[in-house]
Amino acid sequence: MTTPNATPIEGTAAAPSTPGLVQTLGLFSSTAIVAGSMIGSGIFLVDADIARVANSPALLLGAWVVTGVLTMIGALSYGELAAMMPKAGGQYVYLRESLGPLWGFLYGWTLFLVIQTGTIAAVCVAFGKFLGVFFPTISTTHWLWHIAHVPALKLGPMVLGNMEIGVNTANLTGIVIVILLAIVNVFGVKLGALIQNIFTTAKALSLAALVLFAFTVGRNVTAWNANFGAGWSQFWKNAGWSSLHPVQVGVGGPTMLVNLIVILAVVQVGSLFSADAWNNITFTAGEVKNPRRNIPLSLILGVGFVLTVYFLVSLGYLLVLPMHGDPNGSTALARGLQYASEDRVATAALEVIFHSGGAYLMAAAILVSTFGCANGMSLAGARVYYAMSQDGLFFKSVGKLHPRYRTPAAGLLVQACWTALLCVSGSYSQLLDYIIFAVLVFYILTIVGLFVLRRKRPDTPRPYKALGYPVLPALYVVMATWICIVLLRYKPQYTWPGLVLVLLGIPVYLFWSRRAASQLQSGSDFNC
Repeated sequence: MTTPNATPIEGTAAAPSTPGLVQTLGLFSSTAIVAGSMIGSGIFLVDADIARVANSPALLLGAWVVTGVLTMIGALSYGELAAMMPKAGGQYVYLRESLGPLWGFLYGWTLFLVIQTGTIAAVCVAFGKFLGVFFPTISTTHWLWHIAHVPALKLGPMVLGNMEIGVNTANLTGIVIVILLAIVNVFGVKLGALIQNIFTTAKALSLAALVLFAFTVGRNVTAWNANFGAGWSQFWKNAGWSSLHPVQVGVGGPTMLVNLIVILAVVQVGSLFSADAWNNITFTAGEVKNPRRNIPLSLILGVGFVLTVYFLVSLGYLLVLPMHGDPNGSTALARGLQYASEDRVATAALEVIFHSGGAYLMAAAILVSTFGCANGMSLAGARVYYAMSQDGLFFKSVGKLHPRYRTPAAGLLVQACWTALLCVSGSYSQLLDYIIFAVLVFYILTIVGLFVLRRKRPDTPRPYKALGYPVLPALYVVMATWICIVLLRYKPQYTWPGLVLVLLGIPVYLFWSRRAASQLQSGSDFNC
């Protein structure tokens, strides 16, 4: 049911699934996509930076608590939207239906430009880097074709450039993985889901093993005394309401002292987005069995599992490594959590537990983790471009399904091509830094859309209603908005560039929408 002059909400009782797509994914596969897309390489790295900025064991874990609260509320809220509109495209569709087609397009544009493709590029090149632990010829310094070096250019708080363009053995490995996963997912969502199930199970077991080792054989007196000793006073050190923390504003800017509430928002740059990509299951909603039940349930189960594991892993780090250490220390224990070599906290923890064999064990775990993450994101992302094409806002060919396997083959290949280009350009890491703020803004807008749809279309069937509505969704908007304000103030290098990338989509939207309107009037099609 719709209100007058409103675009009909897709995915109501009259339209249970997207025509042409095959409903193949069950609850386990859907949950594996949620968990597998979330767990990449972040949990193995970001705790070092959080520890340096927060400078407190309590605040390190507090950062993950804030991330857990926000992400779980987001998942609970998205469950209602997914049950209302179980269509391919997920968040793109929710924004389109609640706030209008421009907002949906800006999300899809940013997703294609860097959110999805940049993340896939980053985790696939990370796969290549860690494969180099076993095969030393695979390295970012082993160039096969070095095209150019782009020098650093400082523009206000931002630093652009400082990139190496070309093909080295590490990013070549990443490109091979990108293309391999695109081809695999062309051969049906069932095959892609099978790979996702296997690798998500493997990475879950590896994280469980890391937690088990940290809580048992890895616990040591040095770390305990440094992080929890003196009657837990070490744990709460620098975490009081009156404690002040230094934060550098922008790149090369002044250092300012901020309080507890601000510092917990600043460190969300690492923790909140290490837990990102949980929304990817909504992109594949047209291929989920019983989506009105399975998508909300998979969001709750997958997000709940990952966030619990993340918290336990970070607690495990504190049981193995002291928070503070010597940056010039000769051992992982001496360097501590803050100064783990190249921020590889998980590797440092396993080196303390297993000595020389720890690096190999961790490299193997990260290979499994990054491969599974890239597969889940590759599978899901193409469904958004498919939905955009159905609306006339992307190349027409991307909106066509493979005649045999019923998958968005063209969308998978276009996504792979752009991802491979980002790998070669070396820009994916910088672009991801810039888009972090924009990702959070789109989450806020989508949850605002939940309120809009409750008011505009109260009679639309809602098989699942957001738990705690309106309090919990409103809490998400308030908390996430506060984080955005803090990042705008103290981390402009992560905010303004992201907004520019999003706004660049406005003229592109005007082009596509006008072209679609003219083609509709003439009755003709347009293709790549």
